[in-house]
Amino acid sequence: MATDTRPTPAELHALDLQERVVAGLRGQGYDGAATALEPMLGGHSGLTYRITLGEQSFVVKAVPPGQRAIGRHDMLRQARIMAALADTDVPVPRICATDETEPGWFAMSLVAGESLEPVLDDPPVEPDLAAARMLRAAEILPQLHRVPLDRLPVDAEPLSPADELARWSRTLGAVPPELVPGADRLERLLADAIPAAVAPVLVHGDYRLGNLLSVGTEPAALIDWEIWSPGDPRVELGWFLVFADGANFPGVGRVVPGLPTPDELVDRYADGGPPPAELTWFDALGRFKMAAIMGHNLRRHREGRHHDPAQELLPATIARLIETSTDRLT
Repeated sequence: MATDTRPTPAELHALDLQERVVAGLRGQGYDGAATALEPMLGGHSGLTYRITLGEQSFVVKAVPPGQRAIGRHDMLRQARIMAALADTDVPVPRICATDETEPGWFAMSLVAGESLEPVLDDPPVEPDLAAARMLRAAEILPQLHRVPLDRLPVDAEPLSPADELARWSRTLGAVPPELVPGADRLERLLADAIPAAVAPVLVHGDYRLGNLLSVGTEPAALIDWEIWSPGDPRVELGWFLVFADGANFPGVGRVVPGLPTPDELVDRYADGGPPPAELTWFDALGRFKMAAIMGHNLRRHREGRHHDPAQELLPATIARLIETSTDRLT
């Protein structure tokens, strides 16, 4: 029987994308021999590649075939916010080319650096370096929050603390209760004590060292802007604090000696001023959010929708996050 040598739809998509990316970069003045698009690890909302033209290397993010550029798949939305931040104190990659023709894509400068979460990722980061990076990240975060919203491509209403709770409650609501024990009580405690919103700022949505490329101790670029929005700065700070203690992740993480305490990170963020009001609630919300995300991932694995045996390590962490979040509110 003859072998079918016709390219698959995925291969045809990659060939078409290759041609479009090379043409788009050349149209912006980049020259030299082009390498083939090389898939890169990381990111779940789009396709990520590396490509080199001459001596310059780029990261390309593209809408997956068959998907529309909506929500997390809207690659061009990420390009727009990074382009708007190019002349601010927020370190971001340089946007080099964009193409809004479906499926859309953009190319940005390849920034050298490590984006490792000290308490979760491998290889482990040396403790003193991890501590220094975490403190610098706490100092960079207020620079993000100080960027005036009127100079940004804001395309949605600000998310209040109540909106954030509702968002992650919906995620949790799709998880079988036995996978998130105690979450229903925690959700009620959060709902009964929602703080009033403060003036909205730019919120990255997943601010942590795993999304901050660093060279030595210095932040070089904040990446992965899939879920940026205007919102409450304390939501972002509470999420960042979840990753300050490896004890939050039994079975999947590690305790790194010498990391800054949450109070030390908040002091760096506040830069000598008073700490943000009602931060305990946002700390609890960050843990609730992580428990919801992990519960969602574990459910998908057990249903066979995304087979990943590593998800079976999550129950102890989910329980710890719910327990410590509940403790903060009682």
